[in-house]
Amino acid sequence: MIRSVLPELLDHLDPDDPVAQRSRRDLQRIHLIMRTLPTLRGAIARLSLPSPPRHILELGAGDGTLLLRLARTYAHSWPGVELTLLDQHDLVSAQTRDAYRALGWQVSVLKTDILGWARGSWPRRHDLCLTALFLHHFKGQDLADILSAVASRSSAFVACEPRRDQWSHIASRLVGLVGGNHVTRSDAVSSVVAGFTGEELSRQWPDSRSWIIDETRAFPFTHLFSARAHAPAGDRA
Repeated sequence: MIRSVLPELLDHLDPDDPVAQRSRRDLQRIHLIMRTLPTLRGAIARLSLPSPPRHILELGAGDGTLLLRLARTYAHSWPGVELTLLDQHDLVSAQTRDAYRALGWQVSVLKTDILGWARGSWPRRHDLCLTALFLHHFKGQDLADILSAVASRSSAFVACEPRRDQWSHIASRLVGLVGGNHVTRSDAVSSVVAGFTGEELSRQWPDSRSWIIDETRAFPFTHLFSARAHAPAGDRA
């Protein structure tokens, strides 16, 4: 299946549109079906981070609830995290912000276009960068610029994306069975067509010799990419 990035309906709806709000709730169910959270946890464990991350960035964060579920797992072992949620819209509710604060995490929303962030200057370096169902929206130089920015501004990265294969394609056409509205049903198919397979992300990762890279299928429908910068020689055991 040739990769093809197609426009997705949700990206062109007003965030306050009830149809868009319903589709974002659908995405929460899709994350459960795709086992996004357990996949992120497993990938983070395999990164073998040298110390608990203090500065975390999520790209395409949406309403922030996926990372909130992750934060509940790590709050005790990762205290005092400063979390930045990057998205073109600020969709993070007061309730979600309060939930982060209750865990001892500081959360801020960076409302900006991802390509503006990637091609501009950004003063902070992050210990860990995460993203889920986001990179597949981009191709060519846009995708390369995003990955280059992540590599230069973070020490570790995990991305959970749609897997572009026959099984995912079949599943994308059954999203209506779990209650997905017409936007979600359309976007699910487009997402799989724009998804990844093989080592497509690894080949676009800059300076791969300085990173430990893993790219694989994560059951059932997820394409998983992770990267961790090699520790300086003086820091290695």
